[in-house]
Amino acid sequence: MNQYVTGTMIRHLRENKSMTQQQLAEKIGVSDKAISKWETGRGYPDISLIEPLAGALGVSIIELFSGEGVVNTNKSFNMLRMKLHVCPVCGNLIQSTGEAVVSCCGIVLPALEAEPEDDKHHLSFEQVEDEYYVTVSHDMSKTHYISFIMALKDDGCEIRKLYPEGNAEARFRISRTKSLLYYCNQHGLFKVSVR
Repeated sequence: MNQYVTGTMIRHLRENKSMTQQQLAEKIGVSDKAISKWETGRGYPDISLIEPLAGALGVSIIELFSGEGVVNTNKSFNMLRMKLHVCPVCGNLIQSTGEAVVSCCGIVLPALEAEPEDDKHHLSFEQVEDEYYVTVSHDMSKTHYISFIMALKDDGCEIRKLYPEGNAEARFRISRTKSLLYYCNQHGLFKVSVR
């Protein structure tokens, strides 16, 4: 895209909210002539106006920049479609129950793709009464460690946060568990089916 906000998108969003150019201009503190210039492609909003413009139009800044609205087509909730996102700056773990645009620390985060286990990332689990006792054979140094282990169920999930220099182990209720996921801070997400 050769411009950071399209005039067509501004006009479309404004008209969907049944707003005149004058009404939009008053909401963000500019003239209606400025709105007209933006919508016809003869000018662009200053970067300082992007957040108020998005707010006035009722969209996220990401939607405004992308030039298209985000429409929720997810008609039903399914935990097996869950997506995980990990911020490389602060380490936040964010989960969504389908496709989403997720950002943290100013970075748009891609959804993690789970990889099958390899020689350096191996999870073991055993049944102990009504729980799975899970261990990951992996270094837990300050720079290379397993950040979390998750039990994905058909009706939710359980997450255990792990820390460097601790043990890479956790316990999860067996009931409804379909798979176990674990995240290496250097190599990404791994998944093991339990059924």
